Amino acid sequence: MNRQIRGVIPAILTSLTEDREPDLQLLAKQTEYLASSGAHGFLIGGTTAEGAFLSTEQKRRIFKTVKEVSRGRQFLYLAALQPSTPQVVKEIHQMEDLEPDYFVAVTPYYGEKDQETIKGHYTMLASESPVPLILYNIPGRTQSPMTVETVLELSRVENVAGIKDSSGDFMFFARGFLEDYPEDFTWIIGEDLLDASALLLGTRSIVTGLGNVRIEHYIDMFKAAEQGDAEKVKECQRILNQYRSIFGVCPSTKINAALKAGTAYYGRSTRRMIMQAMELTDQEYAQVEKILSGLERG
Repeated sequence: MNRQIRGVIPAILTSLTEDREPDLQLLAKQTEYLASSGAHGFLIGGTTAEGAFLSTEQKRRIFKTVKEVSRGRQFLYLAALQPSTPQVVKEIHQMEDLEPDYFVAVTPYYGEKDQETIKGHYTMLASESPVPLILYNIPGRTQSPMTVETVLELSRVENVAGIKDSSGDFMFFARGFLEDYPEDFTWIIGEDLLDASALLLGTRSIVTGLGNVRIEHYIDMFKAAEQGDAEKVKECQRILNQYRSIFGVCPSTKINAALKAGTAYYGRSTRRMIMQAMELTDQEYAQVEKILSGLERG
């Protein structure tokens, strides 16, 4: 097994240049901010990074930059967000020389898939991946939710190391987390609103997109959970919920743009999106600035 899955894991976003290529200088700046603030790992090429819109070559450049800046301080997940099993297998092999600690893959997408198809998908990926595989449940993007029974069955497949659950369904997470599965299989919460609840339940692994904006409160929350300080955990979640209010300035389809805008406010990203129409308007960005400046003053 590779490095232990534990702690606060930012799903690092992809800053873009004017021609909408990865801005590796700003990416390095963002990586250093997160790493030096105490992040335990990085998810690279995921949903927050617009991973489904990145080419394999772009993902390679992004991963190399994060790995170089991290300098071994964090474990590294690399997402292969492709719609079909053969495409994911191909991308895994195209990127395996980068030596991530884990590969991450969503369920097959572009139309709902049944549980047998999902199980077959992950069983194949696990057999092909040179490093442990993380399941990624995000039905809001894939239209193919996993059941608890499917996850528990896959938890016993060789080379499957855990699940990142971004379903937002805490009943799903809590039921699965409390079930019987191999001790080296990890349940990772992937919904910022549920981090405190998951930590108080007992998980010790959270992936955060919002942490790109301000990671310090996540580190404080994780430390409080480690120390058994439930009140501090809840206090940190309340603060993070205030930061999350930047999502309210725009339609739900532009949440990633709000994350970029929030990170740009601190000088660690640009506001550009790969799909230009998904960027925040100047008026929306002004609202993000107002919220964040108010929080900093408060």
